[in-house]
Amino acid sequence: MSARIGVITFPGTLDDGDAARAVRYADAEAVSLWHADEDLHGVDAVVVPGGFSYGDYLRAGVIARYAPVMTSVIEAARKGMPVLGICNGFQILCEAGLLPGAMIRNQGLHFVCRDQWLRIDNHTTAWTTRYEPGAEILVPLKNNDGCYVAEQSTLDMLEAEGRVAFRYVGGNPNGSRNDIAGITSENGRVVGLMPHPEHAIDALTGPSDDGLGLFYSAVDALVQA
Repeated sequence: MSARIGVITFPGTLDDGDAARAVRYADAEAVSLWHADEDLHGVDAVVVPGGFSYGDYLRAGVIARYAPVMTSVIEAARKGMPVLGICNGFQILCEAGLLPGAMIRNQGLHFVCRDQWLRIDNHTTAWTTRYEPGAEILVPLKNNDGCYVAEQSTLDMLEAEGRVAFRYVGGNPNGSRNDIAGITSENGRVVGLMPHPEHAIDALTGPSDDGLGLFYSAVDALVQA
């Protein structure tokens, strides 16, 4: 029986279809979750995809954090369910308190859209075990509020505990502190990153298939659980 991975759609979500496709490429079942759902329909993991949930009004991700489905996601994540937040999804996970820090406007005050090299700095999370330590992957990046910030004490903690999962290489596109592209929770089950691995699962349609490893990693984690 294949793993069931939920993909949430909020008003303004753009990349739910691509995330679901990535889940299927990893031989798992993609289960659609609506923002108003009050349960997770028995899924084994959740992807919170990118876009502009609720138009990014007030602040990116802050309204989505209070959607009914997120109550269930927060509860499940705290019990160990693997959760991946991509771009706007990363912002939502930060707003929900599942990951530390916050996202602010890009340092250059412009929307950034380009293919971006990342280094895997933690290959032991539920979403990165398919990668070798220090591996570099090429995935698309597209964001306006992608600058990761946190108090110095939080940055020091993330570095000391090895919780920086992805780091920008070949140039920091948005001014994120410590070149941070993605981080993980203390138990390694929740991961957030700004670039889009779901757009790099097939070399025919993306810059590479490097992003597929995240989804295979999650399936591996569920099989081994």
